[in-house]
Amino acid sequence: MNLPEIHAFLGCRTPDAWVQAALANPEIMLIDHKNCEFKAASTALSLMAKYACHVDLINMMSRLAREELVHHEQVLRIMKRRKVPLRPVSAARYASGLRKIVRPHEPHRLVDTLVVGAFIEARSCERFEALVPHLDEELGKFYYGLLKSEARHFQGYLRLAYQYGDAEDVDQAIERVRAVEQELIESPDTEFRFHSGVPEAAA
Repeated sequence: MNLPEIHAFLGCRTPDAWVQAALANPEIMLIDHKNCEFKAASTALSLMAKYACHVDLINMMSRLAREELVHHEQVLRIMKRRKVPLRPVSAARYASGLRKIVRPHEPHRLVDTLVVGAFIEARSCERFEALVPHLDEELGKFYYGLLKSEARHFQGYLRLAYQYGDAEDVDQAIERVRAVEQELIESPDTEFRFHSGVPEAAA
């Protein structure tokens, strides 16, 4: 699957050193991926609660939350088949690093939150694409199947940002978040996670 829209949106591609770290840490990759799907559903539900008068947002986030929970269950099943035990895994710096630059006042807060959501979904999609050629058949097929849904979520977040915000302001928000996102992806990171930067051992 060719992802030119995703590649054009992101400021960089996933470094090969991250791909190698993912292949060397398959259990952490699956556990953290499961956690990311749960957090994505939680984020969608919190947006529904916070912006309860935004009908189009509510409809999209309701569908997104259900879909992310299905993915969460699918990863759990794969973990069970592979005898990967559940254990606590700390969150990556990625999402919190992006949310630090969300402006505190409306309507800019909503715009920035939606733009951040678009970047997280776009990066997830791009990471699945980077991993698929290196995975075994079962996991490769599963991750390839997620590409389409992550790309659709990216488009949905971006569409809502332009719907609820001023186009020029959204464009500027994208530029700001893109720079921070690229730094988080390309800079050395203390640990491997699904959205981590380059693990320090490989940097």
